[in-house]
Amino acid sequence: MGGWGNPFPRPFPLGPPMRILLLNGNTDTSMTERMLHLAQEALPRLGLAHVALHPATARFGARYIASRTAAAIAGHAVLEQVAEHAGAVDAIAIACFGDPALDAARELAGIPVAGMADASLRLALGMAPRVALLTGGAAWVPMLEEFILSRGHAAGQVLVRAVTPTGDMIAREPERALALLAEAAQAAVAEGAGVVVLGGAGLAGLAPRLAPRLPVPVPDSLECLLRGAAEPSPVLPGPGRTPSIGLAPALAARLAP
Repeated sequence: MGGWGNPFPRPFPLGPPMRILLLNGNTDTSMTERMLHLAQEALPRLGLAHVALHPATARFGARYIASRTAAAIAGHAVLEQVAEHAGAVDAIAIACFGDPALDAARELAGIPVAGMADASLRLALGMAPRVALLTGGAAWVPMLEEFILSRGHAAGQVLVRAVTPTGDMIAREPERALALLAEAAQAAVAEGAGVVVLGGAGLAGLAPRLAPRLPVPVPDSLECLLRGAAEPSPVLPGPGRTPSIGLAPALAARLAP
């Protein structure tokens, strides 16, 4: 992006038509629409013109996830949507930084599932030995640090940095946040980050505007997610069958004995 061109150096060969569920774990439908628009614009540039995106939004939970409680609730909402849509698509992209219920979704879906933070980490670490994740909302720093360790990455490999405004606030007033994001990104580069991932649904589309201010590539986590969802990935064994109470019909059916 910016003066660094395409931050995804590998070519992506065209394949047969592929349906991907673009699943927003936040409940803000306008954010889903915005991400869908940005993603559809990015597909040809990423070599993914064969991909058809199908948007979905969490039916309950926080408008924008900015706490552990909201993330836990979003995990349930994500699983409900996965159960409902998994039979109609080829892969699922959880378009929410922090990847609520990612491993459970992989277990439940029976098809490949990619997470925004997980895909960003894999792609960024393929470009540089030390990278930074930059997002909005200070509460995300310890949450993402724990997530990084859970994915098997060493703490020193990934710097997690956040600006005070949440992603929701940044999405509403991006101009006010760009200087803060640039300052935090420049500090991460000074600490040795060779790539700075701009992460989060609310920050989608801002990477090209931040990139000219930095001497390293600045991938957009939404574009990382699209590539991750389009790549072949293993499918986990399904969940154990057990009776349940109070779940949405599609989710209850996935668990039914």
